[in-house]
Amino acid sequence: MDGNATTTHRNVALLSVASFIAPRITTSEDIDRRLKPVLDRLRLPKGLLQRVAGVYERRNWAEGQLFDDAAITAGKQAMAEAGIDPSQVGLLINTSVTRKHLEPSVAVRIHHGLGLPSSATNFDIANACLGFVNGMALAAQLIDAGQIKYAIVIDGEDADDIQNNTIDRLSGGDMNRKDFMSEFASLTLGSGAAAAVLGPADAHPEGHRMLGGVTRAATEFNELCVGSVDGMFTDAKALLKGGMDLVVSAWKEAKRDWNWATMDRYIMHQVSSVHTNAIVKAAGLDKTRVPVTYPLYGNVGPASIPITLAQEASTLKKGDRVLLMGVGSGLNTAMMEIAW
Repeated sequence: MDGNATTTHRNVALLSVASFIAPRITTSEDIDRRLKPVLDRLRLPKGLLQRVAGVYERRNWAEGQLFDDAAITAGKQAMAEAGIDPSQVGLLINTSVTRKHLEPSVAVRIHHGLGLPSSATNFDIANACLGFVNGMALAAQLIDAGQIKYAIVIDGEDADDIQNNTIDRLSGGDMNRKDFMSEFASLTLGSGAAAAVLGPADAHPEGHRMLGGVTRAATEFNELCVGSVDGMFTDAKALLKGGMDLVVSAWKEAKRDWNWATMDRYIMHQVSSVHTNAIVKAAGLDKTRVPVTYPLYGNVGPASIPITLAQEASTLKKGDRVLLMGVGSGLNTAMMEIAW
């Protein structure tokens, strides 16, 4: 296959990954209570979020907390853990889906909040739930090219507006079962923030080598999951099938250059139990090596992978092989190996 579907990195390390977990817990039972009139009218059982998606809780920001402030906090923690001063950072990539306005970029406020130098390039990358992995890959390429020395990839998400707007709309009297299920995924979303610092591996033997990965696109499915702050509308059955076909295609292509059958950990984008189980089955993975955070945090968009990696980091030891992997609406998939 021509193009750049498979990439390798020569001298890049993940120096730190940090997360900021939103403090307010919203249980699926809380959402059921708010939706009780429509559930009764449509004769839908309570507990669908738990039984179908495996999501029991999700997090939301406290009153007055902002997603970009949380991203700044995660970024400061990641730089401190990496031992990197803000003045050394040459690149900031914000990958948040959440944004309060079209311009300027979310990155500019985070750049200012982190106290980065004017020489640090900053911009947003938006690619649904794959944004963080895409941001890491781009930063790694620029480090390999010698254009920058250190990069920070960052993400903050706020699910409040989409949750409240979805619940208000579902509570209307003109919704049928099909309408309800098309918006079901919106109710699994959660809030959170994460950040990662990347740098040259030869200067940081304590770092975790980023080896490379594979990407593939199936953009003929660009209308299967369409979202905004007003709501997220999904053809769940078609999305699952299209996503699994894409993952399997990428997995088979990766075999030419990579051996990912026996990784020590598979850090997946956190969607639901259905999605996770389908990938585990399709790729023949050992489920005990697939940590999950969606039961308590829900789907935190692009922040899901780094949040899960940050929580799993304490269980990893030097030499472990870690694969980041996910599917983003559109459809796109990406997989990236890290040698811990």
